[in-house]
Amino acid sequence: MNFTSESHGAVTVVALDGNLMGGPDASTLNNKLHELQAAGKTTVVLDLSKVHFINSSGLGILIGGASMLKSAGGGLKLAGASEKIMAIIKITKLEKVFETYSTVSDAIASVKK
Repeated sequence: MNFTSESHGAVTVVALDGNLMGGPDASTLNNKLHELQAAGKTTVVLDLSKVHFINSSGLGILIGGASMLKSAGGGLKLAGASEKIMAIIKITKLEKVFETYSTVSDAIASVKK
């Protein structure tokens, strides 16, 4: 999995590309979320439009990141998830944990200025 990040005012967008599973890739994403939090960038949108598969380890990284960012006064929003990934989020009842949006633009616009 690869990812890039860019700032949009108070929001950092992290665009993921590949499968979100455990292992070194998940550790890299987890480290990135911690780096952002340490730098005071606590409102993060994950662009999942190029993520094709997510497993329980990937969900664990997302849950941990959401919890950490919320504790720091921000939050983690998900954008562009496929129907397959949204089905997994709903089956696991995680729609109560994550704010989900159809597009990155919608997620950014949802942030209170």
